Amino acid sequence: MKKETKIHASRHIGTPEELKERAENYFLNTEKPTITGLCYHLGFESRQSFYDYENKPDFTYTIKRSRLRIESIYETRLHGNSPTGAIFALKNMGWTDQTNIDHTSGGEKIQPLEINVTKDENAEKYKQHIEKLAQLN
Repeated sequence: MKKETKIHASRHIGTPEELKERAENYFLNTEKPTITGLCYHLGFESRQSFYDYENKPDFTYTIKRSRLRIESIYETRLHGNSPTGAIFALKNMGWTDQTNIDHTSGGEKIQPLEINVTKDENAEKYKQHIEKLAQLN
């Protein structure tokens, strides 16, 4: 049975419009916005409560747009001299810095090579002959 998550900010934010207004106020009055700062400004008790609030249909759009706005700010910081903090934040937002290699040939998947090995009746004779030649040298 899935555990129900309680959403605690409902006593602080009554309507989607109020959430949108308070989020916009945060962005206008904050020089370097962060997810945690936005959560605090909106009256959430934790980032998780903020993320859980996204599941309320009337608030989904504003929460997602606010998160995307902060993500965009971090992405812009990647062009600066010291992007380490932005990289860390973006990784916590689901970004990865991995390289994916597509092993295809002309857009088609490469078929595995099938090799059949059979025992050659003369293999033992060849092996003995090579050993004798090696002893001569």
